[in-house]
Amino acid sequence: MAQFFQAKKKTLTQESLTLAITGMDHQGRGVAKHHNKVCFVNGALPGETVKVKLTEDKARYSAANTIKVISASESREKPFCEHYQQCGGCQLQHLRLDQQLVEKQVAVSQLFTKFAKLDGMNWQVPLLSAPTHYRRSARLAVMYDKTAKKMRVGYRAQGSKQIVSVKQCEVLSDVYRDIFSVFDTVLNQNGELRSVSHIQLCQADRHNFVVLRHTKNISEALKNTIVELGLVHKWRVIFQGESQHIEHSHLPMPFYHLPELDLKFEFGLDNFIQVNAQVNQAMLLQAVKWLDLKGTEQVLDLFCGIGNFSLAIANYAKSVIGVEGISSAVAIAAQNAQTNQITNAQFHCFDLTQAMQQAPWFSKDLDILVLDPSRTGAMAILEQLPLKQFKTILYVSCDPVTLARDSAIITQAAFSLEKIGLMNMFPHTGHIETMALFQRR
Repeated sequence: MAQFFQAKKKTLTQESLTLAITGMDHQGRGVAKHHNKVCFVNGALPGETVKVKLTEDKARYSAANTIKVISASESREKPFCEHYQQCGGCQLQHLRLDQQLVEKQVAVSQLFTKFAKLDGMNWQVPLLSAPTHYRRSARLAVMYDKTAKKMRVGYRAQGSKQIVSVKQCEVLSDVYRDIFSVFDTVLNQNGELRSVSHIQLCQADRHNFVVLRHTKNISEALKNTIVELGLVHKWRVIFQGESQHIEHSHLPMPFYHLPELDLKFEFGLDNFIQVNAQVNQAMLLQAVKWLDLKGTEQVLDLFCGIGNFSLAIANYAKSVIGVEGISSAVAIAAQNAQTNQITNAQFHCFDLTQAMQQAPWFSKDLDILVLDPSRTGAMAILEQLPLKQFKTILYVSCDPVTLARDSAIITQAAFSLEKIGLMNMFPHTGHIETMALFQRR
């Protein structure tokens, strides 16, 4: 019988280590040196000396958790959430809000230096929102705890499948303030609800939706009871069984309105929308301002979703072609164009990770490119597009690593990075949203 080599797992030291934190990475972790390699430290800030315990010790890096702050940064402050040390939702409540933006900008700059060989970037004023209660959508974790013999409702602990029971979430919209206590009671009073696997929340302009995902049948009587309970709290409760599609055709269509752009966007509860409504509108206004459209431009908007950027831009351009890989989003984008009486925007369904070849939506007359990809970035399509036909590229990113990587492709195609700015879509977290404007040289 053949024998296969299995590397032995490295035993982590149980002793605490004292480290000097010299910086912060793009995930909000402190950076230090340990045994001549980088150590990423959760809960530590630049300039601090901390005691830590290792959680990983790889060949090229290690990771650790802070167990004691020996010398604290002037920017350190007390977290405002009682669940902060356990919950994995926020990573930076221990850092003053203004300094969060400073550190995020430094982290993005370092990534651009590393991947795109760019320095001295033209940073713009960050887009901000209210620092708390900014989330209009979220996904709550639900699981039966066999040890405690109860259902838990909350968020997952950082880097773990364990669920932290939450009483209140200070970054979640106030309309859901009682969501945890209400469903902690409901789920634990009814054994029939043990099959609930998660709860999806989405606040639209006129209705606040609560979707219960369950894997086994729930009686109509119990469903009706929960629906009535939801109405007391001004929630529209929907039950989602085995289907991946959330059926809500019996309820008013969710929508959000952008008053400064005079646009209304309908969406399905299984479609992506930006979590932070305030930053979303500011982001679209900034995109229009940065593009400085004259009404003659033909715009290609890739990863267009339900038309968030496409329709905002269409009022200032000659035409917009939006491309998205999710068919339901494409259908709603076209519907939103009709709702807003926009006739110069077309939408196509196409998987932008696949070979482009002779894509029916592509035209040599397109001269503005807008990109708003997922965290995986836009490399697959950027490597196929004839980039030099565009005069301007606007890249909206939710991952600074893939943004920096993709920026190298763009600048190698004779583009200059004209402007870049943070959009604080997720205050108190390690998430970084960035907008970058490139002009052809």
